[in-house]
Amino acid sequence: MKTLKILLLPLVLAMLVLSGCSSTGGAKDGAEGGAGSGMSGEGGTSTSAAGGGGSWTGSPLEDPNSPLYEKVVYFDFDRSEIRPEYVDTLRAHAEYLVNTPSARLVIEGHCDERGSREYNIALGERRANAVKRFLEAEGVSPVQLDTVSYGEERPVDPGHNEEAWAKNRRAELVYQ
Repeated sequence: MKTLKILLLPLVLAMLVLSGCSSTGGAKDGAEGGAGSGMSGEGGTSTSAAGGGGSWTGSPLEDPNSPLYEKVVYFDFDRSEIRPEYVDTLRAHAEYLVNTPSARLVIEGHCDERGSREYNIALGERRANAVKRFLEAEGVSPVQLDTVSYGEERPVDPGHNEEAWAKNRRAELVYQ
């Protein structure tokens, strides 16, 4: 009986400590969106697991609020030029790579199903290389970058229409 009490004592103490850490979740200053409510003080939703203003503690590549979270660059039909809406995203990736010399990135080039297999492999390569050249121009070491072209072989959307094709004309940034 005495050993049972000795074994249960730490468990009971741990439960008391943990129960003392919980909050009632009441509103702060009489307003909705107080700490712990899942809403930020600015009226927007919070994606942080900490709630109430906690900061992201994981990899910046996985932070949904970071431009590094976006890892796909889409291209126009039969083109390999980077569209202006992806410049800021690619600059953010370049800054991350420059500041994280141990990071390695594979840039995968993809195409839609139109065109011959050989043509699409070449177009996917041009798309991957366009992203690589952009990152290098922003100061990323070529040692950190590799490219591969999958052509039409790995579609995101297997459909046979413009909506599907637009999703498949892309370069994906895959960190290793």
